Amino acid sequence: MVPGPASAHVSLPERMLAKMRILLQYAACVFAFFSVGFLIVATWTDCWMVNADDSLEVSTKCRGLWWECVTNAFDGIRTCEDYDSIFAEHSLKLVATRALMITADILAGFGFITLLLGLDCVKFLPDEPYIKVRICFVAGTTLLIAGAPGIIGSVWYAVDVYVERSSLILHNIFLGIQYKFGWSCWLAMAGSLGCFLAGAVLTCCLYIFKGIGPEKNYPYSMRKAHSTAGVSVVKSYLAPQTETAKMYAVDTRV
Repeated sequence: MVPGPASAHVSLPERMLAKMRILLQYAACVFAFFSVGFLIVATWTDCWMVNADDSLEVSTKCRGLWWECVTNAFDGIRTCEDYDSIFAEHSLKLVATRALMITADILAGFGFITLLLGLDCVKFLPDEPYIKVRICFVAGTTLLIAGAPGIIGSVWYAVDVYVERSSLILHNIFLGIQYKFGWSCWLAMAGSLGCFLAGAVLTCCLYIFKGIGPEKNYPYSMRKAHSTAGVSVVKSYLAPQTETAKMYAVDTRV
């Protein structure tokens, strides 16, 4: 079997860089997978706020974006209570964090699905490697955008909890229970940073290797070669036809 023109002129460094680009795609896919999972779990769990260790409480209280749960320290019984309807009045911190996290979940999920379609191992548009690279770039951009509302919502929530607790301590006000941000908030931050990392790999790193791989010569160079050959065939066909037309014109005049 005779190798094609694209594979015949690929040097060893280019092949190594092409493999590195594929590894970066897989690494970004792993980061995106865990980031989407972290964001979804953080959005729908109940430990955004947890009572601090210095609180005089015999139970653990966790507050999430949708409900509040109390776990008894002695028997481990856990009871949860949903918040009022979403149309009821809630604090700005709660409403804004809900909206930002849901937006981050949707964008991150869309970016991850788009990334799957752009992987070389997925048989989607196998004859269009240039388009698959473009799909990966779109996925990376979407993941970068998804990380923004996620990190804004989680950091805003954490800062608000910290400021509220610090202000109570500063003014010597003790309400019997004090809160700190819990593992759900940390999970949201980790998921957002993971989206940033996956998006950076797909956009910045793959941009460096954009001239490496089969899409360097396909489809545009191949299409240009075919189009050039077609034009030359048409010209070679039109040239004798034009000469024949001129001969007929001369005979008619005579």
